[in-house]
Amino acid sequence: MKHTIVLFGEAEKGQFQKPHHIHSLGELVDCLGNPPEESEGLFFAVQSLLYKRKIIYFRVAEEGFSFSDYYQGFKHLIEDKEHIQHIHALCLPGVGDTKILDASELVRQTHKSFLITNQKDLYDYLTSL
Repeated sequence: MKHTIVLFGEAEKGQFQKPHHIHSLGELVDCLGNPPEESEGLFFAVQSLLYKRKIIYFRVAEEGFSFSDYYQGFKHLIEDKEHIQHIHALCLPGVGDTKILDASELVRQTHKSFLITNQKDLYDYLTSL
C-alpha cells in the first residue's frame, strides 16, 4: 500500500477546492502547472512523488491565507470516505495560522495522520500561541 500525502498549495492551474489525485511527475505538471514564486506546495508534491507517495493536492489561492480553500478541502477529506480511505500525512506549507491548523486537527484525528510543515511555519505557529 502506498502512503497518501494530502497537500494544500498554490499552483499555476487546476480547480480550487477540488482534490487532484496525482500519481506521477508528468501528471503533476499537466494538472497543476508550474509553482508560483515563493510557493512551497508543488515542491513538497515533487518530493513526495519521488518517494513514491500518492498525492492528493488541493489548490489554494494563497498559501496560508485562503481560509475558505483550506476549510472546503478539510471538509472534503472528512466527508468523502468512499474515495479517501486513509491519509498518512497532511502537508500545509506556508500555514502558521492557528485557525487553519486548528481546523486541520479533525482531519488528522479522523485519519490518524501526521502534519508536515517547515521550520518557518512551525516558528510562526509557536510564537502565535
